[in-house]
Amino acid sequence: MLEIGCGPEGGLVELLAVRGYDILGVDPRAPRGDRYLQRPFQDVEGQWDAAVAGRVLHHVKPLDQGIAHLASLAPLLVVDEFAANRIDAAAQDWYELQHRMLRATGSDPYGPPSLDEWRERHPGLHSDEVLLAALRARYEELVLERVPYLYRWLEGPASETLEQSLVDAGAFAPVGYLWVGRRRG
Repeated sequence: MLEIGCGPEGGLVELLAVRGYDILGVDPRAPRGDRYLQRPFQDVEGQWDAAVAGRVLHHVKPLDQGIAHLASLAPLLVVDEFAANRIDAAAQDWYELQHRMLRATGSDPYGPPSLDEWRERHPGLHSDEVLLAALRARYEELVLERVPYLYRWLEGPASETLEQSLVDAGAFAPVGYLWVGRRRG
């Protein structure tokens, strides 16, 4: 298995290795070690049974060439993503209020306090529509599930449950999505 964008902390590599998977993490900032390659996935060659990509493909440029290369590496792709373009005013208001409340209680949420400032620092991210179209061009879609995401940035004790209840009530749309595809052809 190949993990695309494992980051400096190694992503899922160690967790999956302990569970018996033969896994390689790829990222320019990957940790040093036998299970990691410190380079962009576009520079990797070989074949794996599957690849996982967590919150990284929305950054890939050029997208179509990156997804084509990913499809050449693995016939099965599991994606955990978020769609910044789906953060509407209601979601942003809820998130920023939760962030302020958590900070007031002494917590230090992982995510940014201001989503407007975050957007300014992260221009040019692919929307979910663009990314999904690129994935569907190379992979047959097996699963697309829209899921809450902002709770991951908040890390509060009830953030996930609260976000899910607001999504279920229609207060705002889920920002995250899980996607699985099998290479075409």
